[in-house]
Amino acid sequence: MASKFVRFFQRSALVLALVGSASITTGCGYNEVITQDENVKAAWAEVQNQYQRRADLIPNLVKTVKAAGDFEKETLQGVIDARSKVGQMQVDSSIIDDPAKLKAFQEAQGNLGSALSRLMVVVEKYPTLKATDQYRDLQAQLEGTENRITVARQRFITAVSAYNQVVLHFPSSIGASMRGKSERATFDATVENADKPPEVNF
Repeated sequence: MASKFVRFFQRSALVLALVGSASITTGCGYNEVITQDENVKAAWAEVQNQYQRRADLIPNLVKTVKAAGDFEKETLQGVIDARSKVGQMQVDSSIIDDPAKLKAFQEAQGNLGSALSRLMVVVEKYPTLKATDQYRDLQAQLEGTENRITVARQRFITAVSAYNQVVLHFPSSIGASMRGKSERATFDATVENADKPPEVNF
């Protein structure tokens, strides 16, 4: 009888411990941290996807513009060099946990965006090039991609904000600590040259 009581007591204690543990991990945001972490990763994947789409359009744009023959080579070379720098970067999901890498990524993409803006402004001086179907098609695709980049970046910023709130606020900060998760950096609107307007002398 005593042994049955002991076994019953042990089982009850185990059940209570499991229930208590589940309550603690739920109450401290242990699972919420992972949910928000996955949201950030998904948003980052979309950012990468849209920036890659832009990079993939550039070789065709360069080829089309080169066909103009007398097109300003310096402006075109700026786009080629900026795309090359973007292509040399090692970009994967680990970048979102390294503020320095994220900043370098943003600067490289900002420089490429500025180079493309300068190119588009200079093209205005070449009505024959602007009139070609191929250029108009590429321009429309690039404009659409820039819009998608803006949306993807905003979703990433929102996802990081939600994640950081879980990581920093009590009691979910306990769950974040248990998961080894800490605050993440996001895109910085003040990165040098990221939104610098093109300077074109006509």
